[in-house]
Amino acid sequence: MSDSLPSPAPIPWRDAKRHAWLLSGVFPGLAWINVWQADRSGHMGWLWLMPGIMYTAIPLLDWLLGEDRSNPPDEQVPALEADRWYLGVLLLFVPLQFGLTLHGAWLAVHGGLGLVGLVGLVLTVGGINGVAINTAHELGHKHAAWERWLSRVVLAPVAYGHFFVEHNRGHHRRVATPEDPASARLGESFWAFLPRTVLGGLQSAWQLERQRLAGRGHGPWHWHNECLQAWAMTGVLYAGLVAWLGWAVLPFLLVQAAYGAQLLEVVNYIEHYGLLRQKGADGRYERCAPEHSWNSNHRMSNLFLYHLQRHSDHHAHPARRYQALRHFEQAPQLPSGYAGLLLVAYVPPLWFRLMDRRVMTHYGGDLARANVQRSAWRKLSRRWGAAPAG
Repeated sequence: MSDSLPSPAPIPWRDAKRHAWLLSGVFPGLAWINVWQADRSGHMGWLWLMPGIMYTAIPLLDWLLGEDRSNPPDEQVPALEADRWYLGVLLLFVPLQFGLTLHGAWLAVHGGLGLVGLVGLVLTVGGINGVAINTAHELGHKHAAWERWLSRVVLAPVAYGHFFVEHNRGHHRRVATPEDPASARLGESFWAFLPRTVLGGLQSAWQLERQRLAGRGHGPWHWHNECLQAWAMTGVLYAGLVAWLGWAVLPFLLVQAAYGAQLLEVVNYIEHYGLLRQKGADGRYERCAPEHSWNSNHRMSNLFLYHLQRHSDHHAHPARRYQALRHFEQAPQLPSGYAGLLLVAYVPPLWFRLMDRRVMTHYGGDLARANVQRSAWRKLSRRWGAAPAG
């Protein structure tokens, strides 16, 4: 008779972040509470609380809580993706976003805020509508038609509906190449990148829809044009708010939309800065791999952004739901979460000092392997000892 004890039963895997994901879903609700408090009390400090959280509290918590590099077991991924709890968290964002936007629009017209209050209101409402582009991003990659439709609804307040077309069919095909308007180049400042990506994204989205509709025998102004459909949603929303509140609301809507859109673009700037897919002998770019996206596992930013910072796995599996995205050791790692890098990206000398060495380390000091801003090549080649471009 054996004296050995039976092996203990394996402990079932559970997502330790299951309930923490609510931070993403209720984010606009937290901002809406601040708007309610400002409306009720007349204290404009409430309208500056959300920008303070975005630019200060979240980066500080990222630093204090550190990284989470854990991945779900492969065998658990199908059940994790099928769990409707996570979809519910995602959908919770949408009514709270629109409630905040409507209340914010009313307060902009009738609140008597003054300049300081109006700026705080723009940063609060525009900031959440900028974050909402990430919610639209998550919905827009899914196979269900209703999720893809809802993605365009979420983009309406920020007037960036063409993102649905360009990101899914343009950026994912051209990512980490000089041809991609959403992939920043080494030595390119955010302020040089911003007009290039905004105009390039618009042109790309329109051209993609022109080509798609031409294949169906339609012109670009056909009502099936997904850019036109998305922009029409913004038109209906803005027209409804103007009918309700008068023309005085329109400047607020446009300024908050511009601020929200640049939040998307500064994140785009961070995600692929300087990274390049190499060309093979046939002249075609290599397949997108983990090393072509900057990643971050900082806990707080990831919880507020639906794991957007696990960007490599997203590019490998665009339809994979946020809760199942994985960390890859071979992916280049950012020194902070996105929230901690936003203000740094606005100051080119700080950004270049922080990130250029990381790009060059990633490529073993070989400048020719990076995606380089051509106007910056000579300066970068002198700094890193590379041969001038031919």
